[in-house]
Amino acid sequence: MTQLQSAWLHGNHYSGPIPDLSACTELTELTLRDNLLTGVVPDSLTKLPKLLTISLQNNKFQGPMPSFSNGVSVTLGNTNNFCLPTPGPCDPQVAALLEVAGAMNYPSALADSWEGNDPLWVIVVPIVILVLVLSVVVFIFYRRYVNKRDKYAWQGEKSGRKSEKQIFGNNIDLESHRADNPVRLSDYHIHDGGNITIPIEVLREATDNFTENKILGKGGFGIVYMGKLHDGTTIAVKRMESSMLSDKGLHEFKAEIEVLTKVRHRHLVALHGFCDNGSERLLVYEYMPQGCLGQHLFHWKDMRVPPLTWNQRITIALDVARGVEYLHSLAQTSFIHRDLKPSNILLGDDMRAKVSDFGLVRSAPDGNYSVETRLAGTFGYLAPEYAATGRVTRKVDVYAFGVVLMEIITGRKALDDSLPDEQSHLVTWFRRLITDKDAVRAALDPVLLSLIDEENFQSILKVAELAGHCTARESYQRPDMSHAVNVLSPLVEHWKPSADDEDDDDNLGLDMHMSLPQVLQKWKANEDSTTSTTMSSSFFNSNTINNNGTSSDSSGMR
Repeated sequence: MTQLQSAWLHGNHYSGPIPDLSACTELTELTLRDNLLTGVVPDSLTKLPKLLTISLQNNKFQGPMPSFSNGVSVTLGNTNNFCLPTPGPCDPQVAALLEVAGAMNYPSALADSWEGNDPLWVIVVPIVILVLVLSVVVFIFYRRYVNKRDKYAWQGEKSGRKSEKQIFGNNIDLESHRADNPVRLSDYHIHDGGNITIPIEVLREATDNFTENKILGKGGFGIVYMGKLHDGTTIAVKRMESSMLSDKGLHEFKAEIEVLTKVRHRHLVALHGFCDNGSERLLVYEYMPQGCLGQHLFHWKDMRVPPLTWNQRITIALDVARGVEYLHSLAQTSFIHRDLKPSNILLGDDMRAKVSDFGLVRSAPDGNYSVETRLAGTFGYLAPEYAATGRVTRKVDVYAFGVVLMEIITGRKALDDSLPDEQSHLVTWFRRLITDKDAVRAALDPVLLSLIDEENFQSILKVAELAGHCTARESYQRPDMSHAVNVLSPLVEHWKPSADDEDDDDNLGLDMHMSLPQVLQKWKANEDSTTSTTMSSSFFNSNTINNNGTSSDSSGMR
């Protein structure tokens, strides 16, 4: 949000207080009129260094009248309930009441009865009543929860079954499990971020006791099984092998939980829960029915599925770019994946991609780079500086993404010992071809030749150029992932979020009944643009966008 210059948010029924805007150092114009905003106008707003115009009329602000620096055009109107008609402190009793109201996020009902600087009962009584009502409601819900918990735990012990439906993060319903050894509700533990410790009995039942015919694949961490819960939800269960019960294996297990607890994105595979039971360590993910990108690029005949079209490939590339961009710069904590490759890119039934396998993820260093004493990742995708010196930056993911782009274009693996030496290393071989259109055409995945037209080929040339930049030998010559998103976005025909997320895209994924702090928080996490306008990957990097994502001439952001 540091580049935001103008924000026109009037007439949207936003409620709640104004959040901290101290990071918006470039903001020159802010229009918040005709909303339902409450609370005290924060000092962070009055002290913005470049603010020139602000409109706050027709809201329900309380507390001291804000004092802006000379030269700022301020419109306050006469519907706000400031303590005094001029800037200055409120009566001490009113200030105390404001603190109570602030603890409740300045409810609108209280703002309606606010009376400026007079600590009358008309102010005190609504606060007292509201506090009492909230206390009673919280107590009632708490008692119901305790009674219901005790009831179902008792029933489970008595009858050998549970009848409670447990709602898990990302909308998984774990129905009652009719087993000889029933699972108690107290065996489930909800952790920060919405992930759940799931009893081993639930996962054994879901996977038919980890039977071999439920195996989806095997990796360095262990074996991945398909499971089905009683409500019909299909899950993927990654089970750590006994050989991985080392410090390194446990570190990867904890790292994946830590990362996926902190990040949620439509192009990152969601972690639903985990199990840490004695020697058993398992991770439970959403199930991606179409497997990994590598299967569709290199083994589509064995799978008996049609090859990926160019539009499918470029859409997958954009999905991956958005997911990695989120990890790098848009999540609350910045992360580096370190193992981006086709087998870690999973596909849904709509052939939309999500990045997976976060066992090697690490927090992005605060400085320019950090040095790893132990190399991690997959040969063929390792950036030269990382392989040679252990130096880790976000650019190691950019390099790996460039390799994946080359695989998408050519249908070849990053390393292929079956080819002649001069062709076995994809990056070295393909970078020599990029400037020659005929050579690029000859290097295409053979199945694409009959599927593309001249327009598609021009798109391929642009992606090939991007792949070359991403795999530059020197890390400083590589772009960041937001650049990759900007290059790929115009090449995708009618890109839109995956089917599961379409409901989130009305009003750029905003609920117009949200409070203003919730709106701004949502915007921070929402980097996806609508197809009706050309936007940068980050919503606040655009020049002129209104609330509906279109070019603005009357109400929007620039």
